[in-house]
Amino acid sequence: MQERSALLQSLHDTIKRLNDGTDNTTHPYDVAEILLELRDEDEHLYLEVLNDLSPELRAQVIIELPSYCHEEIIEHFTPSQLADLTHTLDTDDAAELIRNIEDVDEDVAEELLQNLPEEDRHTLQALISYGDYEAGSYMQTELFYAHIDEKVGDSIRRLKQLKAAKELDSVYQVYVINHRNKFLGSILLEDLILIGPNVFYEELVKEGVNTIAVQATDDINEVVEIASNYDMNVVPVIDAKGNLIGRITADDIYDIIEERATGQLYHLAGVNEEAEQEESLLRIGRHRAVWLGVNLLTAIAASIVIGWFDTTLQSLVALAVLMPIVASMGGNAGTQTLTVTVRQMALGDISGDDAKETLQKEVLLALLNGTIFAVAMGLIAWFWFDRAMLGVVIGMAMVINLLAAGFFGALIPLLLKKASIDPAIGSSVLLTTVTDIVGFFSFLGLASIILL
Repeated sequence: MQERSALLQSLHDTIKRLNDGTDNTTHPYDVAEILLELRDEDEHLYLEVLNDLSPELRAQVIIELPSYCHEEIIEHFTPSQLADLTHTLDTDDAAELIRNIEDVDEDVAEELLQNLPEEDRHTLQALISYGDYEAGSYMQTELFYAHIDEKVGDSIRRLKQLKAAKELDSVYQVYVINHRNKFLGSILLEDLILIGPNVFYEELVKEGVNTIAVQATDDINEVVEIASNYDMNVVPVIDAKGNLIGRITADDIYDIIEERATGQLYHLAGVNEEAEQEESLLRIGRHRAVWLGVNLLTAIAASIVIGWFDTTLQSLVALAVLMPIVASMGGNAGTQTLTVTVRQMALGDISGDDAKETLQKEVLLALLNGTIFAVAMGLIAWFWFDRAMLGVVIGMAMVINLLAAGFFGALIPLLLKKASIDPAIGSSVLLTTVTDIVGFFSFLGLASIILL
């Protein structure tokens, strides 16, 4: 009890310092983590502490909280209060908050929007209208720009005013535009401070500036690739006419990379990412059970293949001992190929034109590894059971199965992508089915022909 009281007192002291502006070291993420621990113990107290935060800090903390917390948040705060919180956030975070609320209750999200000033409402409605995988849905409209006929010194003085008014943060470059708002290029601030204050931006544009930008309708994965390939912390966003309309900042790019990697990991395991964030064990279990049910059906299919050779197995017990080795090697080899292929596809290293080359490479690798391990396992089986032909059978079966693993490990994700299906979803289940059936059929079939 004393420890709990001390923790609460420490939390209240931290919040007081944050609200007063005297604590510049504690990040909203840290407050969100503490609140999550408190939520597990006492939800009422958790909401009470959240309510004690200043509106600006409260909004930043809510953004850091996982999506499953938003249902209780919209029950605790009125749409008018939520609108006040939204108004304190940068536009990309404000749009994210509205989307999260919309997922829980569309009526509350609409009422929230109606409580915002007209200009903010139109801006956020435009942002949330973009698709989940479009660059515009991650865009922030606050940015630092300069007109082509403006002097460097004048723009820097204007930046100081914007920073003092807290209208801008995380400024890394200036975006140069003409009087029709057309994007001409960007210049890093660290380069800008080395330039004389009386130099016009028109001169800098003529000398050459970074003109890389993305359109608001571009796939967000392409934005991540551009940011990675060109070492850009922030990526400018333009419309179809080339007008500057926003930017995608580093924190969003990092979040997208993490989400993409997490999603691939979940999908390869046949797990639903959104379902895993549910609090109900029944809901989580139901989503996992879908792929487990599919896996059960594929396992039955493999067992049926084994059943075709029951006489062969009864005649030679050694086959039952060695059979799992063939399937296991094929499964592991296939998983290697599948993981590499899916990852390279996600990074954009494999396109439709590269499919043939990818298949050839994986088949050659499978043939090489298959030959090496076939010889090794063949010798082991020969000395283990004192039958040379048994070693030949398992060696041949292993080569066949590893070839199938390499071929289908690359082919399955390529076909899924062509069908506009996420290559990570279900690939592992399909591949396991192939390697099990091919492995059992080739091993037992060869044994029936050669040994009996």
